[in-house]
Amino acid sequence: QVQLVESGGGLVQPGGSLRLSCAASGSIFSIKAMGWYRQAPGKQRELVAATTSGGSTNYADCVKGRFTISRDNAKNTLYLQMNNLKPEDTAVYYCNADTDHLYWGQGTQVTVSS
Repeated sequence: QVQLVESGGGLVQPGGSLRLSCAASGSIFSIKAMGWYRQAPGKQRELVAATTSGGSTNYADCVKGRFTISRDNAKNTLYLQMNNLKPEDTAVYYCNADTDHLYWGQGTQVTVSS
């Protein structure tokens, strides 16, 4: 099993930045890919960014050029650097790990508002 704990959410003004962290523990050797998803009120959960164990990355079109996903294997931590935040980025952000099973963190709230 894999345990995921997110942190780093909060309230930020439009144009601001936040960095989310996701600390992984447990059977981390079995993780094939990790990603960040988000869910806004009344909307479906959507992929924001993902990275594989080989280092490839992909992003939702709406965050390309603003968000960067990275992984520190020594710390077993996944990051999401979010710059130039917009009100439409407001959501609960979830970390995900893909083994032969999908694991989810508890989520962290990001609110972009003036």
